[in-house]
Amino acid sequence: MEAYFLHSPNSPEKKFRKEFLKKLGPQALQEFDRAFRDHFIREEDIQKIVAWGFNCLRVPFHFRCVESEPGQWKAEGLRYLDWIVAMGKKYKIWIILDLHAAPGSQNHDWHSDSLGKAEFWLKKNYRHRAIALWEFLADRYKEEEYVAGYDILNEAVLEDTKMLNEFYKDVVTAIRRVDKNHILFIEGNRWAQDLECLASIQDNNYSLSIHTYEPIEFTGHFIPHLAYPLEFPLKGNSKGAPRVWNKVTSCDLLSQYAQISRKLVVPIYVGEFGVNFRDGFYGEDKWLEDMLDCFKEFGFHWTYWPYKAIKSNIFPDGIFSFYDNPPWVNRPGPRTGWETYHLHWTEKKKEMAESWRTEHFKENTLILKALRDGLR
Repeated sequence: MEAYFLHSPNSPEKKFRKEFLKKLGPQALQEFDRAFRDHFIREEDIQKIVAWGFNCLRVPFHFRCVESEPGQWKAEGLRYLDWIVAMGKKYKIWIILDLHAAPGSQNHDWHSDSLGKAEFWLKKNYRHRAIALWEFLADRYKEEEYVAGYDILNEAVLEDTKMLNEFYKDVVTAIRRVDKNHILFIEGNRWAQDLECLASIQDNNYSLSIHTYEPIEFTGHFIPHLAYPLEFPLKGNSKGAPRVWNKVTSCDLLSQYAQISRKLVVPIYVGEFGVNFRDGFYGEDKWLEDMLDCFKEFGFHWTYWPYKAIKSNIFPDGIFSFYDNPPWVNRPGPRTGWETYHLHWTEKKKEMAESWRTEHFKENTLILKALRDGLR
């Protein structure tokens, strides 16, 4: 439940939950959780994705949804994972389960539900809990044909990569004790951009996974009005010499991963890439087309990020965007998105839940067209 998906400042989910709980109590929070899960992604979304011709869903989950306390599992959270696995089987679409927020947070950013520290790497207990969680889930889904595999840890960030390699060694061993059927997706350090740091993975059924949003000034719309292919001042260059970014630049950046893939004879899976949509006026669909051409050239597999979001001016915002401005979005501020939820939930819960359905989002047609063309 990343903040910007819901037009909120990028703070951790736990901060929102604490505020909501304080204002409205545990029953309302439980009610909210269920409403969000039941409306944001529905069976109609799976049908849509399959009809477009896509064959894989990467499904992010928070450890809190599954773990009630160390070694204890939540029936409610498992119900949703079971549901998406069942959807995979029903519609014959592969499911990749992605641990997006691990105990203690594996990086210092909001999307791992962190308040600024990656405590996952500071306490062994957190890593042991993640290993136990994966062993439990692998045992639960080991016979599921349409579970493609397990994206073990989203976007780790740490200085001591020896610790990262030790964690992967231990979690691979634990998963393989119960499940020898499914692919293990291994992300490198620094937000899944550094694969060089990884030691040899002792397994014969794994893929290396990267995330790429370069140049983030353009894809995230951090510098307004950049148009692709683009030139913009190089960071730290006092002379302001132009930097060019085009298809050649993207392929050059990605070639390092292609070399690793060939060397290890291991496939590369681009688990995340995406762009903020501006109606095609700034060449964002062309950037996407070029990225997909690079993936095809190198034989990379991919999933786009995200599927949908409340429309904002920054960060990749999906194939579907929500453009309306009800009180619980409140673009003028000062409180926006989930910062306002406790103000409206009691009186407007039905309208809020209904608004999360994809039928109320607008299809970003140029993004979808580029992605579908990329399948050819």
